[in-house]
Amino acid sequence: MTATPAMSPQPPAATTATFQLDGREVPFNEGQTIIQAALAAGRYIPHLCYHPEFKPHGSCKLCTVKVNGRPAASCTLPAQAGLVVESDTEELNGLRRTLVQMLFAEGNHFCPSCEKSGNCTLQALGYDLGVMTAGFRHFFPDRPVDASHPDILLDFNRCILCELCVRASCEVDGKCVFALSGRGQTKHLVVNAASGRLADTDADLADKAMEVCPVGVIIKKRVGFAQPIGQRRYDARPISAQALEDAPRPGAGSPGCAACEEGG
Repeated sequence: MTATPAMSPQPPAATTATFQLDGREVPFNEGQTIIQAALAAGRYIPHLCYHPEFKPHGSCKLCTVKVNGRPAASCTLPAQAGLVVESDTEELNGLRRTLVQMLFAEGNHFCPSCEKSGNCTLQALGYDLGVMTAGFRHFFPDRPVDASHPDILLDFNRCILCELCVRASCEVDGKCVFALSGRGQTKHLVVNAASGRLADTDADLADKAMEVCPVGVIIKKRVGFAQPIGQRRYDARPISAQALEDAPRPGAGSPGCAACEEGG
């Protein structure tokens, strides 16, 4: 009688860690933040200063969610198994609308005449969140325009202090052309040159920092309104759809160029 060979033990089925986002399970990989896992799984969380190529920053607070009942920035909080995360609620979306209104009121944003209109993340978030009123008295700050560089115009009137250009210039370009100066209401974007002029730096059109501004601060000269209003990035599809389309996914490589150029 021939002995039946012993069966080799089968390895246990791989399990994927998940957390709950608005009642649905979201898988994640070790090291991912809440927003990274959510976007990779096709779940949109509104955000402004987050960019998939840079270290998490947590400055704008638009991506704030409730985690086990407590508020947290989803771009900086590591995903953990079993977390219960709330994002798409009237309470949180109402807070996001208020933040967007505050950003519009704090700077000088004249959308109809802005070269960035239709490609502006702040404007697109306003539409997506249903911001229909100003909400606050506008500050109308007195801010400069720097046209000293032969190829690049800086309009500080629209700066929202997201620090995307600061991070891109330091982390990717290795130049640290930009920085923030001051505190509170005096906090503002500056150029790292003794003169304060962009022309006196090694800034170049090919720099990553020149692509990531989510509003209309960094403008390339001689290409104004080359793309007609109505045919721009957020004219046809809302920012929520664009963000999910551009989100990095396992096996899909890096995000599309559009996501990188528009600041996430």
